[in-house]
Amino acid sequence: MSTALKRRIGPGLLTAYGVGVMVGAGIYVLVGAVAAEAGLYAPLAFLLAGLIAAPSALSYCELSTRIPEAAGEAAYVETGFSARWLGVLVGLGVTFGGTLSAAAVLRGGAGYLTSFVDIPLEAAVIVLGILLTVVALVGVLESLALAAVFTLVELTGLALVIWSGMSAPVSPDWLAPGGIYLSGVGVAATLAFFAFIGFEDIVNMAEEVRNPSKTLPFAIIASLVITTLIYAGVTTVAVRAVPIEALSESSRPLALVFEAGGKGPVAILSAIAVAAALNGVLAQLVMASRVLYGLGKRGGVLRVFHQTHARFGTPVVATLFVALCVLFAAVKLPLAGLASVTSVVLLLVFSLVNGALIAIKRTSSEAPFHVATWVPWSGLILSLGTLIVFGLGVAI
Repeated sequence: MSTALKRRIGPGLLTAYGVGVMVGAGIYVLVGAVAAEAGLYAPLAFLLAGLIAAPSALSYCELSTRIPEAAGEAAYVETGFSARWLGVLVGLGVTFGGTLSAAAVLRGGAGYLTSFVDIPLEAAVIVLGILLTVVALVGVLESLALAAVFTLVELTGLALVIWSGMSAPVSPDWLAPGGIYLSGVGVAATLAFFAFIGFEDIVNMAEEVRNPSKTLPFAIIASLVITTLIYAGVTTVAVRAVPIEALSESSRPLALVFEAGGKGPVAILSAIAVAAALNGVLAQLVMASRVLYGLGKRGGVLRVFHQTHARFGTPVVATLFVALCVLFAAVKLPLAGLASVTSVVLLLVFSLVNGALIAIKRTSSEAPFHVATWVPWSGLILSLGTLIVFGLGVAI
């Protein structure tokens, strides 16, 4: 076993990784849940979620160039607050969130698979999970190359959804919109935030990226902008073409949109949705294992994770551990619960990361990528505010 990762990733592949994990993390399975809360204003919820994520994304850009470590958020918080225990706690939180995210997407993708392949849901979850684990173990370049292929497939699927949805008859709900329910939109934005999980995963590839001071900020910003535009467009078409009640009750909401336009057999979109899910799961497997690898460098009981395969250069122990946790959660836990808990965990992490950058800027203003001081303050306020809105929405 070795302890060093290999630098093999460039800006194009890293951006595709970011877009792929975000698109794979929610748009194929979360449109219905968001529409259930926000109704016709579901596109607004996705735009709000993107705006909430933007300042934190910029904070990640600066921190990734200041502290280019695989541990990512753990290293940032540890440095900003001079507290190793807090950094380790954040790292474990990120790993936990990534594991739940992968489990949610794996379960959603398996649901699409069972719609055209006669196989039990749990069996589909296990088979897909094992196949992705093997890819993640073989190598990071191979993993991200496969993820890039999946990204092209899933973006093709979303283009088909838009084309078919725009050809469908207009939904009665679209013709008679009701008033906006702000609390519902707020809760929906928190759910939609789950679909933006991914840009922060980019920083955990820091020790496998060539020229990280330029590559990391570029990939973070580009992937967030591209994904926000895609989400807004797809969700607008969805609520235009399909009644809100039907969207909210479906486990395959975009398949309904595709079917409404009558542009081809819905099995095509279901197959593409499976590819999107595989992409999201693979990306989260790669990310969470890198965080554990980075935490292992700090010693203690986590030291076992700080080792790589001599031939493949991947953190094999960390990858296998994360994969087992993903499979367990995907089989045993419900999709909506996984999405909600993951969003809350990531919002807490974002709050701490923004706070860490505020603290670091007080002692050092120089960085390869620099953002104004108001950026992390905005990220902190928006992250905490979204948590409060989500809590109020659940209470109501």
